[in-house]
Amino acid sequence: MASILEVKNLTKKYGNTTVVDTISFDIQEGEIVGLLGPNGAGKTTIIQMLLSLLAPSEGEIRVFGKSLVENREEILEDMNFATSYSALPYNLTPYENLKIFSLFYGVSDYKAKAKFLLEEFDLGKFQNEKTGGLSSGEQMRLSLAKAFVNDPKLLLLDEPTSSLDPVIAKELRTKIYNRTKIINGTILWTSHNMREIELMCNRVIFLYAGKIVAADTPKNLKRQFQKQNLEEIFIAIVEDQKTIV
Repeated sequence: MASILEVKNLTKKYGNTTVVDTISFDIQEGEIVGLLGPNGAGKTTIIQMLLSLLAPSEGEIRVFGKSLVENREEILEDMNFATSYSALPYNLTPYENLKIFSLFYGVSDYKAKAKFLLEEFDLGKFQNEKTGGLSSGEQMRLSLAKAFVNDPKLLLLDEPTSSLDPVIAKELRTKIYNRTKIINGTILWTSHNMREIELMCNRVIFLYAGKIVAADTPKNLKRQFQKQNLEEIFIAIVEDQKTIV
């Protein structure tokens, strides 16, 4: 199995404050890996460094076996990203948004791809509405549709179902899973929804104060911590780390 993402001794500092502290991990082709931790643990900062939006203070990121620093443009062509915290342009329609992003990624039949993703994510009836007028669930479906315009080899998801009701969240998880399997994609997924991560992820990485404090499959972590689920493990890790600090 090929290594899609390799992070070695990754560190991010702001002055005397270390936000991400010498972390190392890898993700293999076809895996869905959860990145968990309390607010301020460094999850979003890691995602931003993987997207080359932030430069690491130290360490190395390799994607598809290549240095992100040296091959940024080539690598980003085969990556994509979605988050519930950043909306697509409100003044464009869903169809226009998907068409434009397909063009950005060099999709040859961009009109067909936009139409396909509108139907795939149940947005066909909204294709000519203004994006700003869509509900939060509809906007998240659009963000996820955008994330698949280039059939990414590596998809970064930052809290993709936060603030959504359980029914919509379940529908989106199913769409993400099915589409990822079809394109043989790989996902790094951050969430505060422990049940979601347990359902979706092959492996889980727990962060606290910028450091990796546990990493394994959900099954092995439950055995290691002698807990029933990831939520209990999350609470136990946070309480334990607070005691250490």
